Amino acid sequence: MVSKKMINITEHMVYEYPDYQSYDYENITENISHDDFTCDTEKDPLLLYHTVIQPLVYSMVFLLGLLGNGLLLMVLLQCRARLRMTDIYLLHLALADLLLLFTLPFAVIQILRGWLFGNFLCKLVGLLNRLNLVCGSLLLAGIGFDRYLAIVHVVSSLQTRRPQMVHLICALLWLFSFALSMPNIVFLSVEPRRNDHTWLQCHFNNHGIHAYNWLLVSRMLTHLLCFLLPLVIMGYCYTAVVFTLYHSHQSLEKQGAIRLAMVVTLVFCLCWLPYNITLFVDTLVRLGILSQKSCQTRSALALSLMVTESIGFIHCCLNPTLYAFVGVRFQNELLRLLKKCFCVCWPLICTRCFSKISVSDMATTTSTSQYI
Repeated sequence: MVSKKMINITEHMVYEYPDYQSYDYENITENISHDDFTCDTEKDPLLLYHTVIQPLVYSMVFLLGLLGNGLLLMVLLQCRARLRMTDIYLLHLALADLLLLFTLPFAVIQILRGWLFGNFLCKLVGLLNRLNLVCGSLLLAGIGFDRYLAIVHVVSSLQTRRPQMVHLICALLWLFSFALSMPNIVFLSVEPRRNDHTWLQCHFNNHGIHAYNWLLVSRMLTHLLCFLLPLVIMGYCYTAVVFTLYHSHQSLEKQGAIRLAMVVTLVFCLCWLPYNITLFVDTLVRLGILSQKSCQTRSALALSLMVTESIGFIHCCLNPTLYAFVGVRFQNELLRLLKKCFCVCWPLICTRCFSKISVSDMATTTSTSQYI
């Protein structure tokens, strides 16, 4: 039989609001037969990663993502009167990434101290996490499709690529994501841990087996809507973009667009493919299709879930650089914004750092590219 200490460790790691940052390790443990092996937990890497490394990774992702997406949002709002079609998608993507990142501090505190924020915030944070994860993934697909229309179907897309149409598409994506996330409000609740009533946890407690069934359905929808569908759309659209630009008159600008299209698709795949594979394997274990025959395989799967999930969250930090700040226009708008802030707060630093950069100079170099 598994030692009592191992059961306590797995119970300590229950973290069950929405699926991209939650796993019911206690249920995993209960569903596995341990009659033929015993676990030695004296040097368990799972506990070390969960209580030390994962909070550090979440904190770094939160700070870097807050900085990058915050700057992107400020730049876009500063020039909101002259936003391009892709910029509107970027505005919504930055907002979705920021709201998703704001759920990470709650995750860190629950890992270290248990859930301290009550039942209402449990449901609200769970809703925000799921909502913005789904919406952010669909917005990435929207950006790819918009660039496909702008480059591959330049003339025929003039009537459809209008600001009103893009705002409508983004609003529909938000509403669809909200509807898909609503069951989390129903099933999420705060309950004490089974063997320690002083340690509260926010996870899928309500309505018993129905909550567990929703967890499995939610995972399938996650694979489909948060990874496979965006990946297929981005892969097809960016492949068509690369093909179109490659057979047109080459220029440095177009070569940069080809590289960027490849990098965007590759980074999305590298960030989220490992987690989706691991999560799918874990789902098969839950359904009894696959079995775990040792403590080592069980711990390896749980550790893989946490590590690959952390890698996936890093994508929120990369979005501003991949989609915005590689472009000359955004670089100049950022310089304009920094100059304005520094001149108000630190006039001396402003004089030294920006003396060679005039607003007129930046204005002459903000010509936008239809490719980047």
